[in-house]
Amino acid sequence: MFIDLNIPIPSVTSRQPPGPQAQSKKGKGKQQASVQTAVFTPAQISAIEARIDLLVHLGYTVFALNQTVSKKVDPKTHVNALDPLLSQLRRRTDAAFLKRLTIVLDEESEKGFGLTTSNATLFTPYDIIALAPTTATSFSLACLTHTLPSPLTAHIICIPLTLPRLPFNLRHTLVRAALKNGAVFEINYCGALGGEGEPGGGESGTSVKRNWWASAREVVRVTKGKGILVSGGAVNDADLRAPRDVANLITVLGLPQDVAHDAATKIPQSLILRAQTRRTYRAILSEPRIVIPGASASNTESEPLPPPLPERTASETVTTASVAAAPSGGADAPTMLETALESQETATQRAKKRRRDGENDDNNLGTSAAISEVEKDGSSRKRKKKKTKDAKA
Repeated sequence: MFIDLNIPIPSVTSRQPPGPQAQSKKGKGKQQASVQTAVFTPAQISAIEARIDLLVHLGYTVFALNQTVSKKVDPKTHVNALDPLLSQLRRRTDAAFLKRLTIVLDEESEKGFGLTTSNATLFTPYDIIALAPTTATSFSLACLTHTLPSPLTAHIICIPLTLPRLPFNLRHTLVRAALKNGAVFEINYCGALGGEGEPGGGESGTSVKRNWWASAREVVRVTKGKGILVSGGAVNDADLRAPRDVANLITVLGLPQDVAHDAATKIPQSLILRAQTRRTYRAILSEPRIVIPGASASNTESEPLPPPLPERTASETVTTASVAAAPSGGADAPTMLETALESQETATQRAKKRRRDGENDDNNLGTSAAISEVEKDGSSRKRKKKKTKDAKA
């Protein structure tokens, strides 16, 4: 299963539906608050449909439609453009869609960019939240603060790889902290082809390729190949590539083939599962469910009781009692326990007898050996005496 978590959507215009005006006491007209909606043209819808068809043909099965917001998320002007877009797209059985929000952080975003608990309802509809820092302060803020488990956790950190040089140094401490918290660093392969679409990049052309290769190798060196996510991020359909081609492209950066393959399969899959923890309490507990004890007690009381057993007659009671009192094998019959104890005692006595017999046999063998040695010594002495007598004679 190949996954592409960065399919940019075109910029749309927001429209505020007209509502009735309420007259105040002073006669001034006051318009009621209404929610703004995004409007897509038929040409934009057809272009997105064609791109999704091409991605399905290339072998991708899971897509994340990416909405990019610059500088700050303002609750008064922010419009969720992905919900109306998904309602207008054709339903598919061979593809799954996710909603992603990417926030580009710059110098103005260092004071705050709207990712706070007061605006949590704005980020709840999105499945994935990504941050694209462009300054050193915003990069450290994204790695240390916004990757901690919370309802507003950002699981993807996008680095602008198409700039002439990185706007900040990739410090090992910040990168390790982000990886420890579960964040990943995204590499969009469209920059290697000279394409457009990378957030915060701002450049396109032949010089982009040189910048992309230098910056991507630096990312691989600092992360040591861990926590790297490969996405498309291409605006033009000509910049899209198949998953196998992307894996071969990433191996040129110095990654092994299995790591390059996991960058488009296992890494995004685990990221999607981890992103679901934003709907839990600190990524540990889900929403509590209240169980009322009174309701459970009433349910148990309302359950029907089992039917009573039929009453026995006097003759059946006497027969059952006599059968229970009667021994199974007579009064003098041994029980199973007694039989087992007797057999155990018999086996113990036999073992002791064998041991005594073995000791007696050993003693007998020793005695007979000693007697035979004595006899041999006596016979040898007699032979010597006889020889000495014959010699004297």
